[in-house]
Amino acid sequence: MISGGQRPLDVFVVAGEESGDQLGFKVMRALREATGGAVTFRGVGGHAMEAEGLRSLFPMADIAVMGFAPVIKRLPQLLARIRETADAAIARPPDLLLIIDSPDFTHRVARRVRAKLPDLPVVDYVSPSVWAWRPGRARKMRAYVDHVLALLPFEPAAHARLGGPSCTYVGHPLIERLDQLRPNAQEAERRAGQPLTLLVLPGSRRAEIERLMDVFGAAVAQVRARVGELDVVLPAVAHLEPLIRQKAAGWAAPPRIVLGEAEKFAAFRTARAALAASGTVTLELALAQVPMVVAYKVSGLESLARFLITAPSIVLPNLILGGRDIPEILQEACTPAALADALAPLIAGGEAREGQLAALARLDGLMTLAGGEAPSARAARVVLETARSSGRPD
Repeated sequence: MISGGQRPLDVFVVAGEESGDQLGFKVMRALREATGGAVTFRGVGGHAMEAEGLRSLFPMADIAVMGFAPVIKRLPQLLARIRETADAAIARPPDLLLIIDSPDFTHRVARRVRAKLPDLPVVDYVSPSVWAWRPGRARKMRAYVDHVLALLPFEPAAHARLGGPSCTYVGHPLIERLDQLRPNAQEAERRAGQPLTLLVLPGSRRAEIERLMDVFGAAVAQVRARVGELDVVLPAVAHLEPLIRQKAAGWAAPPRIVLGEAEKFAAFRTARAALAASGTVTLELALAQVPMVVAYKVSGLESLARFLITAPSIVLPNLILGGRDIPEILQEACTPAALADALAPLIAGGEAREGQLAALARLDGLMTLAGGEAPSARAARVVLETARSSGRPD
């Protein structure tokens, strides 16, 4: 803890989207606890971080932009916000700069700040996917990042292999939510009860819904013909609900659509198996110990990017487990018949189901932190160690 006779630690923190805001408020709270309140925050964040005492330079919505076209349209504003953020840190140098995810924004801020304040420690919370594509970014990060806080357990080794900055696995925030993901005794029994529950998760972006809903619906029809009646549940994001309902209306047996995270996790706790688009939801399903088949389709132009991808899998649990335990069916191979062939055995039971369940059971040992430490607490500890190693005494 910082002694009472020293001024509070001044942390300049920059988050660029909702997921970063959620990580940000937790690490702010953990830093406050670790220092006995001897810490202050300024920078850029969302509502959760502002509730923890951050006065954001501007609304985080100004920079929470996704997709090539929207970024191009708002590029002048984004560049202005990068300059404004960096200039605020440079004008009154903090003790540490903490950037959180959104590398297209936060890393540009960090580079500008490092150019003017070369001795200021910089911590990056959430590693860019250097292990998947553009691996040269790892080495370049060493010029403006002192330490990376990784959400995935294989990322420290990836940065060491690629010549990146020092990197510590601090735990994925999902490991703090296992009680919401894992079934109680009654829910576990429901996983084997009739009708069996099949989760269908076609994605959280409009393009994913457009490309995957029809093929998922046809696959579900084939699975039902093989294994019998199913309770098909489709957790939907609210802004895409109309499109999902429109697409689902054409299915042979329309799914039961649920909204909100609480309903989604409740469905996870009773699900027998899942058909999911690639994304963070696959890690949620894996930690909930729901066997799954993962699928994905992108446009012809976007598919060219596969030649730049260096990771052996696009499925996060597979990367963590170091194998191909979860089937992944992509692009032209993503047909109703292929999905049904992979999914039906996971529902019916047998070697394929038991093998995947055994693999998923290994995740706890790979992802849980020693001593049950919370990810935000470990992240705060590394932030403080980095600040102190830069010359700021206790």
